[in-house]
Amino acid sequence: MIRKVLLFQVLLIAAALAATVVVYPHIPAQIPFHWNFHMEPDLYGPRWALYLFGPGFMTATMLLTWLLPWLSPQRFQVSSFRSTFRLVMLMMFSMMAYMDAVMLWADSGRPMHAGRAILGGVFLFMALFGNVMGKLRRNFFIGVRTPWTLASERVWNATHRFAARIWMAAGLLGLVLSLAGLYVLALFALLATALASVVYSLVLYKQLERRGEL
Repeated sequence: MIRKVLLFQVLLIAAALAATVVVYPHIPAQIPFHWNFHMEPDLYGPRWALYLFGPGFMTATMLLTWLLPWLSPQRFQVSSFRSTFRLVMLMMFSMMAYMDAVMLWADSGRPMHAGRAILGGVFLFMALFGNVMGKLRRNFFIGVRTPWTLASERVWNATHRFAARIWMAAGLLGLVLSLAGLYVLALFALLATALASVVYSLVLYKQLERRGEL
């Protein structure tokens, strides 16, 4: 299974690289790389950066899948949830591939609202990530990594059970809002969900601290 995933990633990187080479002559010299709250382009860069944002980031994500377990310090190893870790990294890799495809399609003159498509992809990833957050164990790389979750395994587990529900719900809500063109509300849902997860970990830690249960 691991070899099949690796082969899939290598082939997808090669496909992304080939697609970039093919459409490169048809892409303007300056292309959008960032969109504001209304999904209007507000930051442009050179077209050669597509090689970095597409095949480059995909390659980096693939390599980190194998490097991060080795970098993990004792008591925070990803080996305790290795299958979930690999699944999350594969989802991140797939999101990078999707965003690259959107940018190549839009920048080569095809009709597409790139900002909306990318934002929708982010919320879809958020919902899928929320679906597996409850299986994450303490680590320094993925999840709700606050001083309070890293200090207490109990706080980590409770926070991620809480975050799993709200991240999945917010991801689905944000996806609908993005498709409806309500970008500000969608981004507010994203920020509110992230803040709620952090605040929950702090409040729970302080409650356990007062009761002497840490």
